[in-house]
Amino acid sequence: MSVETKDKKSGRQAKIEKKAAEKAAKSGALTALTADRHELYQHSVQNVEAEIDFIDTEFESIRGRKAQSLREDFCGTGNTSVEWIKRRETNTAVGLDIDQPTLDWGEEHHLAKLSDEERARVKLLNRTVLEPGDAGGTDCVLAMNFSYWLFKTRDELRGYFQTVRESMGKDGVFFLDHYGGSETMTETEETKKIDAGGGRSFTYIWEQAHYNPITGDMRCHIHFKFPDKTRMNKAFTYEWRLWTMVEIRELLSEAGFANVLVYWEGEDEDGDGNGEYEPTLEGEADPAFISYIVAYD
Repeated sequence: MSVETKDKKSGRQAKIEKKAAEKAAKSGALTALTADRHELYQHSVQNVEAEIDFIDTEFESIRGRKAQSLREDFCGTGNTSVEWIKRRETNTAVGLDIDQPTLDWGEEHHLAKLSDEERARVKLLNRTVLEPGDAGGTDCVLAMNFSYWLFKTRDELRGYFQTVRESMGKDGVFFLDHYGGSETMTETEETKKIDAGGGRSFTYIWEQAHYNPITGDMRCHIHFKFPDKTRMNKAFTYEWRLWTMVEIRELLSEAGFANVLVYWEGEDEDGDGNGEYEPTLEGEADPAFISYIVAYD
């Protein structure tokens, strides 16, 4: 097939896909033409209700009281922060991120929907997590969705952990999540069908596009595919270092945290994760797992 023929075929296909997308958009179905990547991310990656349940329960178990203040590092749209302030009228939250357009999206789609009283208890700030500023004295600091993996050297990651420890209250608790297992060191794709409600659906695609076993550098993408055959490629891209659980525990200890606990997910009767996490020093050699790490003095 000649280049010209290929180009004509590609042009026809693009027109067909555009028409299909326009039709899907008119019917209310999700399509790459109109879908919002932040909304798709929240449906496919985040479960802020379960996350806050875990944080609330474990903080009280460790400190014997309810937490009130929370700082969400790498907060993105501030989805978790908003969930936190909705739990109790005494709760306050500060979200830190350096991407202003994403913070603006959170202001428009999350904070704008709050009551005046709720709005007064949450802030989204364009600020690096290495200089948290007036976010100090916090009960809980969160670093979720592996965002802290953007720090690629031991000195950088230890420095971040030290900053967290110094900025927390005297009985503060640091919550992180971790992704591990042999599959983290492979270049692969994983797909998952997502029900977005209201008859809307899409496919979430997690791609581990590159992994360098010498440096630990990895590049990952999130793509979305829709029922009308359109795609949103590289909706999100991450340039990370793959950190092992052992390294993270060591660096948290080196940063001064006296207690570093790993919470491992239990299994249901079919051997799948049951969403319940318990502290342990004995994990399973699963090819892929997600766990929580909790650090405090």
